[in-house]
Amino acid sequence: MLWRNIRLEQEEHLSKLATKSKDSLGRVLFEEPCVLRCDFERDANRILYSEDFRRLRHKTQVFFNAKNDHICTRMEHVLYVNSISNSICRTLNLNQDLVSAIALGHDIGHAPFGHSGEKALSLCLNKVNSELTFKHEYHSLRVADRLSKRISNEKIHNRCGLNLTYEVRDGIVSHCGENYSEYDLQADKSKKPEDIYTTEHRLVMPYTLEACLVRLVDKIAYVGRDIEDAIRAKLISYDDINIETRNVLGRTNGEMINTLVYDVVENSYDTDHIRLSLEKGQALKEMILQNNEMIYQSNLIRHYEKNTMNTVEGLFTSLYTELTNMWESFPWQSDGTIGYFRSVDYSDNKVVRSFLNYLIDKGYTKDELPERVVTDYIAGMTDAYALQSYEDLYWI
Repeated sequence: MLWRNIRLEQEEHLSKLATKSKDSLGRVLFEEPCVLRCDFERDANRILYSEDFRRLRHKTQVFFNAKNDHICTRMEHVLYVNSISNSICRTLNLNQDLVSAIALGHDIGHAPFGHSGEKALSLCLNKVNSELTFKHEYHSLRVADRLSKRISNEKIHNRCGLNLTYEVRDGIVSHCGENYSEYDLQADKSKKPEDIYTTEHRLVMPYTLEACLVRLVDKIAYVGRDIEDAIRAKLISYDDINIETRNVLGRTNGEMINTLVYDVVENSYDTDHIRLSLEKGQALKEMILQNNEMIYQSNLIRHYEKNTMNTVEGLFTSLYTELTNMWESFPWQSDGTIGYFRSVDYSDNKVVRSFLNYLIDKGYTKDELPERVVTDYIAGMTDAYALQSYEDLYWI
């Protein structure tokens, strides 16, 4: 137990505001502590080694299915969030293991084609079931809790996905601060683990200060990087950025990150808030709004979105129709789980067969909704795989 004692001793040197692993509200399924790593470090490792994390390198950030190797992917964005968050976390003396786990896992459930894919998938899902929508942060939690697999000692643990701690799960589902005016965050300690799927996390703060940090840094990481990509795509130039905003934040992505990191540290150090100054916070908001106008709502991105909608809708319609036609004929077992079957006996289409093999692999039960199953499958696709699957379904 020597190593575990050293880890716990190291955490005692953190700020009194830091989240300690010994105070964690725990996992859904109890696990014996590791003698070397703290629970939050184990969570970060589980996410990092998951297949869902690997696929992020082929998922869109803004410009999807890019052929230019220097255009940012979803994985790069996640790594940037992790790097920036850790720089601030180290200075504030918060828990870096917790920050890393949240940062690495915050987008593991993101759909292909970025936010365009997210909107398209949500529209498809809502047409079939008006009570359901698709939000990437909730799906990231679903991936962590249900869909991802952890392989250890040659045994596959299907129960509870990665079985992460509550603090990491809350940080993942709470990371999406859609309110651009939000630059002063304070942890909400009234949140409870049993409410994690019913709370509207966009409207309330995360449970830990470390999760508050990742939620703010998520915006810091993408605002300047998206400008770099837009310049590389010849969509805009740095001179298109409002001069007042440039004077406050800087001209380049590096200058913007440097300015905002220093400001977060200066205004958050030894307080129970993660915040920017009023000047820098409003400048960040203005920069995001400018990006929205110049980049995210540009004609180029709108053309991309049309292709995205066509691809996602085509995949969803075809797979949902196939699945509902087969649903009752599957070899359901007495415990509600699906028994093994040969996908080739159900379809001669390779896309449908691949989907059915996925169904077997994930161990779906009869009480799970077909539309949710189809959404799970499409959300896990990379850009290229989604496009190829669409072609295989519809091209003659």
